[in-house]
Order: sequence, then structure tokens, then C-alpha cells
Amino acid sequence: MNWKEFLEDRTRLFWFVHTAGWFGFALVHYLGSLLHDLRDIFVVIIFLNAYAGWLLTVPLRYIYRRAWNLSPIKIALVVIISSYVTGVLWQIVKNINYWEIYKHGYEPDFLLMYTQSSLWSFYIILSWSCLYFGTKYYQMLQIEKQNVLKANTVAHQAQLKMLRYQLNPHFLFNTLNAISTLILVKENKTANSMVTKLSEFLRYSLDKDPMKKVPLESEIQALELYLAIEKVRFEDRLTVTFNIDEECQDALVPSMILQPLAENAIKYAVAVQEQGGEIAITVTQFAHDLLIEIADNGPGADIVNGNLHRESGVGLVNTKERLQALYNKKYSLVVSHNKPSGVKVNIRLPYELT
Repeated sequence: MNWKEFLEDRTRLFWFVHTAGWFGFALVHYLGSLLHDLRDIFVVIIFLNAYAGWLLTVPLRYIYRRAWNLSPIKIALVVIISSYVTGVLWQIVKNINYWEIYKHGYEPDFLLMYTQSSLWSFYIILSWSCLYFGTKYYQMLQIEKQNVLKANTVAHQAQLKMLRYQLNPHFLFNTLNAISTLILVKENKTANSMVTKLSEFLRYSLDKDPMKKVPLESEIQALELYLAIEKVRFEDRLTVTFNIDEECQDALVPSMILQPLAENAIKYAVAVQEQGGEIAITVTQFAHDLLIEIADNGPGADIVNGNLHRESGVGLVNTKERLQALYNKKYSLVVSHNKPSGVKVNIRLPYELT
């Protein structure tokens, strides 16, 4: 059992702190006794008193546990009364130890003298009670904090899964629409090729956990599967160029992060031009960052505050939301004009290796 697990076990933690506290109490009194010319037997009295305090405060734990759900005023009354009664009993034991052992059986004239100095003992027991409740409330706050963190984590994971799986129906709809068109014009062979490549791509995408990042090499493979489908549609009208630095192959990226951007470029840069178009995917490393650029040579679009006016689907919006959920402020996504024509999307991510 490691230290964290030990602290999470509240029963073990209580006995550890309870014992350590009373041992510390005995040690402080022992060090204080060295300032006075006392006989060695006084050390026995110190530890007997500490042991008596250790025993008498154990029942307080169970009393306070039963009173935990009472109103604050009632809890305060229980604490004061219990602490006072325990303090008086403890003081009686301390006086007996002192008189019987150190004073060789001295007996006071009045029995009530056994309770003298009870106020000081009451303060000690009251301090123990306050520490108990303080520790208990601290543990409750920690548990609540953990519950909130777990709830936030679950919500965060649900958001990421929703954003990630949102891409599949979006892409699937566009591809099936293209297959339907091919069938209508009796391009059955081409349609069959697209269905085969589509099944391979969907199998790949469904195998990847949306909560986990994947090596860039795997993401490029997924993108190539997608582009192979689009190649069936556009043939020579679609040209794709990859410029991937070798040291970036093992860098971790969110799964299916490139496909919606490539699909966006095909839809607005390749499909709208009779001669087709070109898409360039460039990945480099700079310092501790991974730099990804997807550029096209299409007709371009109006860009205001980093937003594409041509964007009517979920591609770019989805990508921004996924990156925000995964990296918070440790990323950037910039949309700008490409030269001499077209649009480019630049993404900066932390450079992480598998």
C-alpha cells in the first residue's frame, strides 16, 4: 500500500493521526520536564497521562460520528459537553497518577481536589475535538473535489466523443451521396470501388478510441484512405502533396483531426473548379510544437477574424472545438489566405511522442 492509498483509508488515517498526536503531546511534556529538576519517574507519569488521553478520546470519535448530521448548534453542544466530561475524567486520571506514583500515595483532603486543573484538560480535549472535525471536513471537501473532477472528466470525455463521432455521419453522408450519384449515371464499377474504400476507412476510424491520441503516421494513413475514396470521384482533378518531416511521424495528434480539413478543402477548392485543385499537407516541428498546415489552391474565401465565410458544415468548427477540449489554450488554429490563391489552415499543437 502506497502513501496515497494509506491516506485515502480514513480508518487507518484516524488511528495514525490520533496516535501520533498523543505521542507528540507526551514528547512536548517530556521536553518541558527537562527544564525542571524532576525525578526520572516523572517520565512514566507523562506517558501514562498521554496513554490515558489516547484511551479517553477514542469514544469521542464514535460520539461525534453519531452527531455528525445534527444541526450546527447541537453539534457544538455535543462537542462542548463531551469535551468537558472527557477533560474532567482525564484530569482525575492525571491527578491519581501524579499523587499515587510521584507523591507516593498522597491523598487529598477532599475528593473534588482530584478534578483540580480540569479546565486546562478541557482545553486540550476541545482542541482534539476541533482537530477531529477540521480533519473530517477537510476529507469531505477532498471527496467533493474528487467527485467534481470526476464529473468534469466524464463530461469532458462525453464532449470529445460527441465531437469525434460527429465526423463519421457527416463524412458518410457526403460519400454516400457521391456513390448514389455514380449509381444514377451507371458508373457502377466506380461506385463499387468507393464502397470498398469507404468500408476500409470506416473500419479504421471506428477502431480508434476518440479519447486517445494517435501517432501522426496513423493519422496520415487514415487521411490517405479518405483521399483514395475522393480520388475515385475526382480522378486526375485531385492532386495531393505530402510534406511530412521524418521526426514528426511518431508525434501524437487527435485521431481524425486532418480528415475534416481535407474534406473541407476538397469541397470548396477542388469540386468547384473545372480543372480541379491541389491540396498540400505539411507537418514540421518547431521547438516544442508540432506545426500542421493544410493548404489548397482554390478560389479562396472571405476570412474575418479567422473564420471562413464559406464554412457551412461541421468540419472546421468541429476541429476547433476538439482542439479546445483537448489542449485548452495550448494550441492555435489559424485560417488565412494562401498565395497565389486558396485557403490554408495552420495548426500548432504541443509536440508529444508516443
